[in-house]
Amino acid sequence: MSVLTRDEAQTRARLLDVHHYAIDLDLTRGDETFGSRTVIRFTVRGDTDSTDTFVEVKPAELRTVTLDGHPLDPAALDENRLALKNLAPGEHELRVEAAMRYSRTGEGMHRFTDPADGETYVYTQLFLDDVQRVYAAFDQPDLKAVFDLTVTAPEGWTVLANGVTEHTGDGRWKAATTPLISTYLVAVAAGPWHSVRTEHRGLPFGIHCRRSLAPHLDADADELFEVTRACFDRYHEKFDEPYPFDSYDQAFVPEFNAGAMENPGLVTFRDEFVFRSAVTDTQRQTRAMVIAHEMAHMWFGDLVTLRWWDDIWLNESFAEYMGYQTTAEATRFADTWTDFGVTRKAWGYDADQRPSTHPVAPEDVQDTASALLNFDGISYAKGASALRQLVAWLGEKDFLAGINTHFERHKFANASLADFIDSLAAATDRDVHAWADAWLRTTGVDILVPSVTGDNGSRTLAVRRTGERPHRIAVGLYDQDPGDEGRLTPRERLDIDVPQAEPRPIGKLPALVVLNDGDLSYAKIRFDADSFRTVRESLSGLPDPLTRAVVWNALRDAVRDGELPAATYLDIARAHLPHETDLALVDGVLAFAAGQVADRYVVPEQRPAALHTLAELCRDLIRRTEDGDHPGLRLIAVRHRIATAAHPDTIAAWLADGIVPGGPELDPELRWRILTRLAVLGATDEDAIAAELAGDPSATGQEGAARCRAALPDAEAKARAWEAMFASDDLSNYLFTATAQGFWQPEQAHLVREYVPRYYTEAVALAARRGPAIADAAGRWAFPAHAVDADTLRLGRECLADADPIPALRRKLTDQLDDLARALRVREANTD
Repeated sequence: MSVLTRDEAQTRARLLDVHHYAIDLDLTRGDETFGSRTVIRFTVRGDTDSTDTFVEVKPAELRTVTLDGHPLDPAALDENRLALKNLAPGEHELRVEAAMRYSRTGEGMHRFTDPADGETYVYTQLFLDDVQRVYAAFDQPDLKAVFDLTVTAPEGWTVLANGVTEHTGDGRWKAATTPLISTYLVAVAAGPWHSVRTEHRGLPFGIHCRRSLAPHLDADADELFEVTRACFDRYHEKFDEPYPFDSYDQAFVPEFNAGAMENPGLVTFRDEFVFRSAVTDTQRQTRAMVIAHEMAHMWFGDLVTLRWWDDIWLNESFAEYMGYQTTAEATRFADTWTDFGVTRKAWGYDADQRPSTHPVAPEDVQDTASALLNFDGISYAKGASALRQLVAWLGEKDFLAGINTHFERHKFANASLADFIDSLAAATDRDVHAWADAWLRTTGVDILVPSVTGDNGSRTLAVRRTGERPHRIAVGLYDQDPGDEGRLTPRERLDIDVPQAEPRPIGKLPALVVLNDGDLSYAKIRFDADSFRTVRESLSGLPDPLTRAVVWNALRDAVRDGELPAATYLDIARAHLPHETDLALVDGVLAFAAGQVADRYVVPEQRPAALHTLAELCRDLIRRTEDGDHPGLRLIAVRHRIATAAHPDTIAAWLADGIVPGGPELDPELRWRILTRLAVLGATDEDAIAAELAGDPSATGQEGAARCRAALPDAEAKARAWEAMFASDDLSNYLFTATAQGFWQPEQAHLVREYVPRYYTEAVALAARRGPAIADAAGRWAFPAHAVDADTLRLGRECLADADPIPALRRKLTDQLDDLARALRVREANTD
């Protein structure tokens, strides 16, 4: 498929004004294809006699094409482009009729049949250039148009779209005409949905899921609507421009590749957010944040849309920042920035230290394939962190004033970084252009290092910086509580601009100096020697969870940089995590300790000891929560106790009894977790997996069974799993991921050694056949991350040099190999 270049998009935008799309989809033509008819009305600008351009479409069969009533030859379609030649200035009408393929990879029109009840659902995911899989389009974000959509659906289905839909009889549905929107934001979701509806501020609100999840959606409907209403009202307090669409539907759809998608009026979410098993409050908080994030897109992205994909951050960084900030302001989840600090921010730091890093606002996004690679920790987490720093530097009043100016100037149109900076500059006397150059056009993570000097009683604090960005940070000074040696009390919080004009007097020596306290900037921090001793002894005594998140991130960074031994990190976790109260911190620290430290950063001979430390830590947490007052903390501890089990006896007994002693009872999610770990340990078999699947034949159960089967320590099981992933193209995106998650296990390195060299050649071929979504899954989940050795690194580098993987896989391999090289350096540092 030909990708669209920025030059081509700019040329086409100069030539055309696109006014209106009439799209008619027929979803009654069987399991493989659907009908697509598109009528596009557009104007050719200029005074030249004729203009050549093209329209994009990627059909199973292109049936008819007419331009201004004259037929064009469907055979002239070149990959995904149909040339339109000799167009005279003025108005034109293009009609395209095609059969389109349903997708099983979450791209275009995804089709899913629920194994729980046999019901079928379809939905669109048209981002970034998958519009062409559903209807013909001039597919670029700055050619906005008005859309009218009609759909023919099977009897008993409901059709959802960007606007209110009406059933007109005989399976025909008509959606309300949209305002001006970009092609990639058109959305359809059709099937026998279970729906819960309400109204807020005169607008219809709805939540929807497949029927087999109906009881779980109903159980959470009040919470979902409460969060939705609270965020909606808060955005109307922040933004002068009212919500710009006629309804607000949220559809929880199966096998969705992202967390959610901001289609105006019809947000689609992965339906794991309809919780069918017990979850922690942090998971509920994450769901609330995603709701707030996607709603922010109604303004950032949908009302005002980027002109080209180099300004992805204008969509994602803003929605990420607003999602966390608005969740904290408007809902019961007031500590959401702690979760951001320990999970999302680490994602940004990691991405920014790889060779694939890029500026938040890059200048070199030459085509759509390159653009797709930039939906990463930079565009989301780093960009949101930069905006949080901007608010700290600029002040929220001026920040919001600039945003509202931006909406007023560019509503229902497109904008660029320069446009946004001009809007901000109109609201402040500060040099926003210089700030943008320093923060948005550069790469890498600055490091902030404290230096405390002077005599006791007359100490001064200096902050040294590597990097060139200006930082406005808070510095927390903490003293030991004289009545409780493990408790730290805040003495003072200093506001410091880095670089400093001169050191700051701080009086007597504090027990602990925490740079970037409150996490308002984006930088790695270090500790002076006295502060590090305090961290080792009293980390859990810090009173604020966000401060503790900053400290845990600093320890994580030090491990990854080879400055803190992995064993020391585990010792600190063992000492302080049993006393932690914030669920996001417990889960985040345990995930890093198990998934990176135990699985990759310690040598294989030390892994049993690392797992033992983590298992003991989880036992402490389980014992601490026996009173039943901390169910979320207990659930986290139980999950990680399962994952770190080195012997099957305890967790096998839990599975047999259907309960963890003292609770919780095992729901489907916990049962599959245990069975997966038992499979890794060789303590279960195919009969047990089949029996579990018979008891839970849901889509999640199918994924659990695939994961367990791939995890069995048996040569035939590994061969079957490999065949399913790489030789057959039958697996959906979710079943591919589940199989890949089960396949590689550190305990089974000897068994899968032969597959490591095979991975590179076969992943390249798979990605070329199945496209970016499966390429992303193959690079992320099917990569042999456990094989931390020089041979794996060498094979990967040879693949990048010689095999020419498609861009989506190349990017994943580049990142994986950089992480592998880092793991080797960390191991070397730990053995020095």
